[in-house]
Amino acid sequence: MRSDPVTTSGSASPPLSGAVGAAHPVRAVHRGGDRFDINVRGHIIRTDQPASDGGEDTGPTPTELFVASLTGCVAFYVRRYLERHGLPTDGLAVEAEFAMGSRPARVARIEVRITVPAGVPVERRGPLLAVASHCTVHNSLTSAPDVSVAFAGGLGH
Repeated sequence: MRSDPVTTSGSASPPLSGAVGAAHPVRAVHRGGDRFDINVRGHIIRTDQPASDGGEDTGPTPTELFVASLTGCVAFYVRRYLERHGLPTDGLAVEAEFAMGSRPARVARIEVRITVPAGVPVERRGPLLAVASHCTVHNSLTSAPDVSVAFAGGLGH
């Protein structure tokens, strides 16, 4: 029995070969308890759960990693903008806080704050916010991707 990928909306999704750009594989392998090693282009990222939730706290939770991805993406885009315009980057920092929601369990709110380096003119703040608000991860949150979950190898239910 073959299992077609199903999107979160319940409809069949097209194969990744039909998507813009190449597919980017990411693999998570169970390492015991709540630990998973996630391989991205040869980089290993460990996820776990806090001890208070039964994990060993050997890495961020997947949810924390999700918010960290947005934080890193905003930082990257802002740094690129500053560099492209010959503006200082020393002292650039980006931090985020998030709040969870329920039914369904999800990140309900994320607040991102940018610490702009000294020497960046005030008139550059508007363009900086525009750039930060259009990083790839932010775009993926505001224009949600089709997400499909299926068994590997086409295994049935």
